[in-house]
Amino acid sequence: MNSEPTYSITELAREFDVTPRAIRFYEDQGLLSPARQGRSRVYTRADRTRLRLTLRGKRLGLSLAEIREIIGMYAGVKNSVPQLNRLLSVLETRRAALLQQREDIEAVLSEIDIIERQCRGLLGNDAAGAAAAKAELDQRVSSDT
Repeated sequence: MNSEPTYSITELAREFDVTPRAIRFYEDQGLLSPARQGRSRVYTRADRTRLRLTLRGKRLGLSLAEIREIIGMYAGVKNSVPQLNRLLSVLETRRAALLQQREDIEAVLSEIDIIERQCRGLLGNDAAGAAAAKAELDQRVSSDT
């Protein structure tokens, strides 16, 4: 008799705060492979772990293909060095993309600040302040091209 705990799709959905539809989607994508008892899906502890890792990967912004590759590398492998190196590579790429996004967001926020100053100057009849903000924005735009 197998005493390993099993989980229903409803239990996993509730535990991880996802919809059963999302879990079925991850199954369709090859990330989970539950057993069947009639029409019901039966998830093992390994499926639960794979779901947790999938959701963590999604939170990190990894693609499903990257998540599948990384999770698949651990299936029954004793030497985890290649897997860890691959994970580090994926994380390095993701970090670089996020840092670039942060830089882009900071640039846009800075431009918003300038445009707001220009608008406030125009609304407050501060032509000099509006002109200074416009000049700053024009300078920024010309230096970007």
